[in-house]
Amino acid sequence: MPGWRSYGPPPGAAAPHASPPAGTVVYALGDIHGRADLLRELLEAIRRDAGLRPARRRVLVTLGDYLNRGPACRAVIELLLSPGLDGFEVVTLMGNVEQAMLRYLDGEMAIAINWLEYGGIETAASYGVACPLPRRNDERSLEAMRWQDGYQDAYGATMPPRAEELAPLESVRRELLAALPPAHAAFLRGLPFMHREGGYCFVHAGIVPGLPLDQQAARDCMWIRRRFLDSDLDHGAVIVHGHSIAAEPEVRHNRIGIDTGAYKTGILTCLVLDGEERSFLQTE
Repeated sequence: MPGWRSYGPPPGAAAPHASPPAGTVVYALGDIHGRADLLRELLEAIRRDAGLRPARRRVLVTLGDYLNRGPACRAVIELLLSPGLDGFEVVTLMGNVEQAMLRYLDGEMAIAINWLEYGGIETAASYGVACPLPRRNDERSLEAMRWQDGYQDAYGATMPPRAEELAPLESVRRELLAALPPAHAAFLRGLPFMHREGGYCFVHAGIVPGLPLDQQAARDCMWIRRRFLDSDLDHGAVIVHGHSIAAEPEVRHNRIGIDTGAYKTGILTCLVLDGEERSFLQTE
């Protein structure tokens, strides 16, 4: 069962100073990636935890990347459509994998191989659609590519399809469009890319340092990596994000990263913000 954890900044580093609006407790969930089993556990832990807190307003913010890699992508969307959190406001943000999937479904074939190799094959399978193409890359190669500087600039279109792959990719696209329930399609297309709560700003990947929050582009909020992670600037709010896996939550003065690689580690992380208090719920 999920347990409570406490994480702070590295020794000698400053802790973030922010709080949600008065009377509000915020639960922020990291990248789920098809692990419906872990999501169920954490939703139950959130219910129990919220019952122990006096805050009258309760908000759940999920940071995107619901699909890909894990085995139960369709079930994750079903849970998010009906999380069973009575009295909660639920904000579901868009991750880069959802954006890439929609680009593919809308006919952008330049991103098709990229999306499928980074876990889209598992997403399609969860909707009953098989991909006939062999994988080009193993997990180690994919992980190395995602950290290359050019990957951010290309926004996912780093593995263009070959001529002989176009027909199979179009077939998978049409099958997946037909298999996607209307409620799921509407959910995915309606996801925002940013949410604010008091001194915190929630996005999937991060923001462009030095640019006001109200001027950030959606694609940067869903895809950025090193430029944001390496920045020591004050962003005007503490940025809560996922997208970049770490062994434990990364607490810095200007950001809190909560992607702990649930699809492969079994550890799904939830940040709890209540006044100036900051704690974490995690599956074990």
